[in-house]
Amino acid sequence: MDRVQPIRIFLIDDQALLRAGFRSLLEQVAGLEILGESGDAREALGAIEEERPDVILLDITMPSLSGIDAIPLIRKASPRSRIVMLTHHEGQSFVDQALKAGADGYLSKDSDPAELRVAIQAVHRGDAYVSPKVSGGLINSARGGESGTGPDGVGIASLTPREREVFQLLAVGKSNKEVAYQLGMSLSTAKKHRENLQRKLRVGSAAELARIAIREGLLST
Repeated sequence: MDRVQPIRIFLIDDQALLRAGFRSLLEQVAGLEILGESGDAREALGAIEEERPDVILLDITMPSLSGIDAIPLIRKASPRSRIVMLTHHEGQSFVDQALKAGADGYLSKDSDPAELRVAIQAVHRGDAYVSPKVSGGLINSARGGESGTGPDGVGIASLTPREREVFQLLAVGKSNKEVAYQLGMSLSTAKKHRENLQRKLRVGSAAELARIAIREGLLST
């Protein structure tokens, strides 16, 4: 009789204690295997491309690159991996952005531990999974609710994936030159992205970009 292959999991969360807790929890579940973990989504891309995990558990609010903005990069590195957002953000805007970006599941960190196993197994067999704790936001969205817009009317929904990457780096204080180097683009292109960001978000400084990133839950304080 053939041995059933375990579901191979990679954890991405910038809080080491939480990663340790999730790892300890998952290691007790038969049929699950932890391939690796990381506190930085961008740094995890190399390992993900090499290991090709079945399921990736991904936080949203992290330094350097948010979980939502990491989704397309993870998809490129490992197209067949399933992605479950595992976050304390339960608002409609976050659920909507994550699912639109390509997440397969969305789970609140306040969910019952048994639900984590259910979510992993669901996305691994090809189903979508949204925790009941956050599914109410999807109902509101279907009724015409607006997402991606902050209390002052400035949102990030209009940004392209590349602009979101630039936005995240500028928000943590990177210079145009550093952005160009890290994203493999010319300095003039980085400057153009910054101009577009400032126009779309109606801001004039990196500090204001950081304020929006923190408010949107994309940057940890």
